[in-house]
Amino acid sequence: MIWVVARLWMQWSRHLHTNKVLISGVISLIEPLRHTPAGIALIRLRLKHLSEQMEAGHPRQVECEMGCVGIGEVATTLSVCQIGDTMKVRGFLAKKDRWGTQIVLHITDILLTN
Repeated sequence: MIWVVARLWMQWSRHLHTNKVLISGVISLIEPLRHTPAGIALIRLRLKHLSEQMEAGHPRQVECEMGCVGIGEVATTLSVCQIGDTMKVRGFLAKKDRWGTQIVLHITDILLTN
């Protein structure tokens, strides 16, 4: 019995460190491209998402807006985008700053759809 529980725990614990997001949306705000003191390109934006998702066997209208950040090549690519552009992005969630509790989506891949 202990072996079975240990094996199940090992299978489940492999997924404890998963942090992946794939979402589509429209840019509702985009700041100008800037550079960190180390010279790395950085851009902040807000992405508005609208969709219908299934939850407990019923359709649900989903609407949310989230803060996003692009760093490096991603920031350079995003710098040509404008409010109203639609895209699908992939990334991970992290705290907005060291001391806060708000989260932002760090974009790692972009697919512009308009």
